[in-house]
Amino acid sequence: MEIELSERVTPGATVTHHPNGWKLEIPAGAKGTYRMAQLDDYAHTARRAFLWQPALTVQLRARVSAPDLPGTWGFGLWNDPFGLSIGFGGSPRRLPTFPETAWFFHASPPNSLALDDRLPAQGFFAGSFHSALHGGFALASLPALPLLAIRPLSRQLRHFASRIIREEAVSIPVDVTRWHEYHLQWLHEGCIFKVDGQTILQSRCTPSAPLGLVLWIDNQYAGWSSRGEIRYGTLNNTEAWLEVENLQIGKG
Repeated sequence: MEIELSERVTPGATVTHHPNGWKLEIPAGAKGTYRMAQLDDYAHTARRAFLWQPALTVQLRARVSAPDLPGTWGFGLWNDPFGLSIGFGGSPRRLPTFPETAWFFHASPPNSLALDDRLPAQGFFAGSFHSALHGGFALASLPALPLLAIRPLSRQLRHFASRIIREEAVSIPVDVTRWHEYHLQWLHEGCIFKVDGQTILQSRCTPSAPLGLVLWIDNQYAGWSSRGEIRYGTLNNTEAWLEVENLQIGKG
């Protein structure tokens, strides 16, 4: 299915179109400045009007410039939950909500992007998130955000979040600098992730619709540790890129 993707780039970052795909590139720089190159199909769309519902298949080929890039990169489906520009990359036109995702994701240290301590929080992994609560609860919770600065309370809030946000994930031990084929099938009853034709995860955790498609690379980090420590910011990085080609998305 043909889809229209919008570019979002910070100063110095680029998205270059190729015959079969794109190269998303961020420049080298010091920490303290956010650098991002992104393609998505929801830039000017209300969250309730995002395009995609299950059953849906997304597949593409991808590679990156180095195996240990500082920051995050990836591709897949999500609900753009970080509204009001909370952290980095959130849309200023949307209110924050709980995450609903199914994607391939790379996170360098000191990122820590799992609420379940048994699941991978760094490195390259495939996974999904689903919240048991409506997004309105997230908005109502905003006055409690200052409590995250109090470690004992932050630990309790993280434990509560881990009970209401389901997640499943698995690490992907491949050389990400080489071309690989990535396949995501989003179903009503779960998600199936494949790399080079091999199933690596059959997740029973399926995100709520609707979702948007996103492909990105950046230099940010974020984490909420089991000790209740909240951290986020940007990292020093060399010039880095993500190449994507043969993107296909369709029902079924």
